[in-house]
Amino acid sequence: MTALSFLQSQSRNAPREIARASIGACLGILLTGLVSSWWFGSPVAAPLLIAPMGASAVLLFGLPASPLAQPHAIIGGNLLAALIGVSIAKLVPFPLPAAALAVAAAIAAMVACRCAHPPSGAVALTAVLGGPHILAAGFGFVFVPVLLESVLLTLAALVYNNATQRSYPHRAHPAPHPGEIAMPVRLAANDFEAVIADYGEPLDIGAEDLEALFDMLVDRAQKIGRR
Repeated sequence: MTALSFLQSQSRNAPREIARASIGACLGILLTGLVSSWWFGSPVAAPLLIAPMGASAVLLFGLPASPLAQPHAIIGGNLLAALIGVSIAKLVPFPLPAAALAVAAAIAAMVACRCAHPPSGAVALTAVLGGPHILAAGFGFVFVPVLLESVLLTLAALVYNNATQRSYPHRAHPAPHPGEIAMPVRLAANDFEAVIADYGEPLDIGAEDLEALFDMLVDRAQKIGRR
């Protein structure tokens, strides 16, 4: 399911949420490009922006509650992917195998370090296939533009999401009526959809997955005698 599908299906205020996310992404990319151009004294920001930042913006502004969109994920994931991509580009002279190895190694490193961020796969790919300018930059590419732009986009998401009442870094909403639940509880499929919609912001989980997790929790509680 895409981020747009989440925005459309999980929020009762879908048009407002889509507008909020789109405006945030626009401002975030614009700010990142402007600061990058100022940093280098260049009047043209676009060449300093790398394509994976667009994918990162979808997560940071469209799904700020997702574990894949948290600050440690974008900064750590992009940094690891860039380091791995540059290293493999230097060690493997053939572009296609180097690209495949870079993406695979980046995934392994991100999962091991608990900072998975899908756009980071594109960062690793860019480090290998980005062209002569990126290859010539070597490990400088890791810090500029990758680390610089990751930090700038994260700061923009931090300010914008909180200004528009979306917790970032994400903190789970407290239950409105906490207390013990009598087991078993009978819930219909539309109950899970309603809960996700009532949460107030897009979540990186669908109603079917939420229902499956709930059933597993109930089953676990019953097996260990927590009734």
